[in-house]
Amino acid sequence: MIRLQPTARDYFLKLLAEHDIAGTGVRMRATAPGTPKADCRLEFCEPDDVSDQDWEIQCEGFSVFVDQTSAPFLDGAEVSFEDDGVQGRMVIKAPKLKGVPPGTEASLVERVQYVIDTEVNPQVASHGGNVSLVEVDAEGVVVLRFGGGCQGCGMVSVTLKEGVEKTMLERVPEVTAVVDVTDHESGASPYYKRGEDGHSAV
Repeated sequence: MIRLQPTARDYFLKLLAEHDIAGTGVRMRATAPGTPKADCRLEFCEPDDVSDQDWEIQCEGFSVFVDQTSAPFLDGAEVSFEDDGVQGRMVIKAPKLKGVPPGTEASLVERVQYVIDTEVNPQVASHGGNVSLVEVDAEGVVVLRFGGGCQGCGMVSVTLKEGVEKTMLERVPEVTAVVDVTDHESGASPYYKRGEDGHSAV
């Protein structure tokens, strides 16, 4: 359930009156849900934009619509409008927006995958790369495969040891090491190319 404070409801009613298209509501959409970059977007939702799969919340004078993908991440959200006398702003508090970390009862693989999804991949994405989990063996060794700009990258060993492994050991105590099984020779577009002398070159 999403809770709209009276200040938010009044502000929405004002905007909808200015929009002046009968039956228009408000759509709340989660962007990049379950990741550190997650955010919530608000937009007009005209009658033709409504889907049978939408979650509809009826408010006084209008409805709020949430798509199926966004619904689990916006459940429990609270929306308010703060007016400081100069410039007002919408405030959305959504405790599930960035995902709920797996608890101690979750498997080791689930907890490792969560760190990859929420911390590792958002970091390497800036270099056009991605990391996928191959396995976690019985000794707690995490086996990864790098793709995109990380495949064949001259700095991948630094990324692995100083970035990925360090983060993984801090977040998941049962992890003992992180290894890379990527075929870097077949990398088509590495972010940093390897120099002929063995050093990386941009």
